[in-house]
Amino acid sequence: MSKKLSIISFSGNFDKLTAVFTLATGAAAVGYEVNLFFTFWGLNAIKRKQGRRFLGKSVLTKMFGFLMGGLKVAPVSRLNFFGISPKVFRSLMKKNNVATLEELVDAAKELGVNFYACEMAMHILGLTINDFVPEVKDVLGVATFLKLADGGQTLFI
Repeated sequence: MSKKLSIISFSGNFDKLTAVFTLATGAAAVGYEVNLFFTFWGLNAIKRKQGRRFLGKSVLTKMFGFLMGGLKVAPVSRLNFFGISPKVFRSLMKKNNVATLEELVDAAKELGVNFYACEMAMHILGLTINDFVPEVKDVLGVATFLKLADGGQTLFI
């Protein structure tokens, strides 16, 4: 029986994405099949182009695209202090020899973690597969993701 962990990444916050990628890389390192399903703000983690960009087709989707600035500008979920907190966390992580969020994402790619984007969220936000890193294996609907996750542990972060 193979071990499987599937994580639904709903948040684009620094601390929650750090939890997603810490669990994903830890599980992959000990032989789990790991599937990450990025939906709504979680899509922020797999943006191809970092920084604030007007992505999407309509005015509203372009505004959402602008707000989703990628990993480098991901806020913490509490006490963000106008964007200073993620910088403080990165500094503390490095000082304590803990992998930064960016290093965890790179490790997940190297360990063969499967990245999937949510079809519905992409449609709502006006995004296409070309807006994401090449490691995104596929764009899936919920039913397909649930079938993929069947037989393993599923977490929602």
